Amino acid sequence: MASLKEMRNRIASVKATRKITKAMQMVAAAKLRRAQEAAQAARPYAERMATVLGSLASKVADKNGASPLLVGNGKDQVHLLIVMTAERGLCGGFNSNISKLARADAHRLIANGKTVKIMTVGRKGADNLRRDLGKNIVERKDFQGVRQLNFGHAEGVANRVVEMFEAGEFDVATIYFSEFRSVIAQKPTALQLIPAKVDEASNETAKGATAIHEYEPGEDEVLGFLLSRNISTQIFRGLLENAASEQGARMSAMDSATRNAGDMINKLTIKYNRQRQANITKELIEIISGAEAL
Repeated sequence: MASLKEMRNRIASVKATRKITKAMQMVAAAKLRRAQEAAQAARPYAERMATVLGSLASKVADKNGASPLLVGNGKDQVHLLIVMTAERGLCGGFNSNISKLARADAHRLIANGKTVKIMTVGRKGADNLRRDLGKNIVERKDFQGVRQLNFGHAEGVANRVVEMFEAGEFDVATIYFSEFRSVIAQKPTALQLIPAKVDEASNETAKGATAIHEYEPGEDEVLGFLLSRNISTQIFRGLLENAASEQGARMSAMDSATRNAGDMINKLTIKYNRQRQANITKELIEIISGAEAL
């Protein structure tokens, strides 16, 4: 049985840990609002981008010489998985859920005879996938020390992806991120980037509006620019969604940790008081027994 001193030290240690988790919860709550606003502001832009791409793709996708970023290169053998996670942990299952989805898709593709290459954006993604898919990781992008991610960071990742595609290093590219729903709900999401995946709903919306759209200098030129721009936009949206999801997950995890620490302190305090009373009772019995012996 632990001594009273050891129990006091343990209670003090848990109290110090509770102060840290409470502080981290408050910091995450302060960062969450700004990250949530940024993620929500990026969604309409990304959705409108998909609508415009749907309008243009419906006109030029069947033409000869269409951009490989839209129709692909005719092959489906090499897949690039772009796994975007956080740089730090202590945010519940945020990082592991994204990695779990990417890992499941990677194993499925490998089982079907496909070649899988992985690009990790964020240190935790590489750490989670290193054990069983370490040999498939071909590129790492870390933003450790970056306080606020901006479009330039996403554009750097997008340029590297396009460069790899033009060099023939892969046929299909998919990004993995966590879509922010609420503080307690974040949905791991996979989105195909290359070839561009245009939703049927976006196509239908675009078809109803084609009569009032005219493109200059021309549809092919505009589409070529938008396809590369779309890759940067979708990656940036994923980074913003991840930022909001990370803070929401960390806030929830630290809240649970703070409450668990409080429960542990109460249990340890009760145990300490019982042990202290038992020691006092034992000392009184020894004193009374000694006095009666005299």
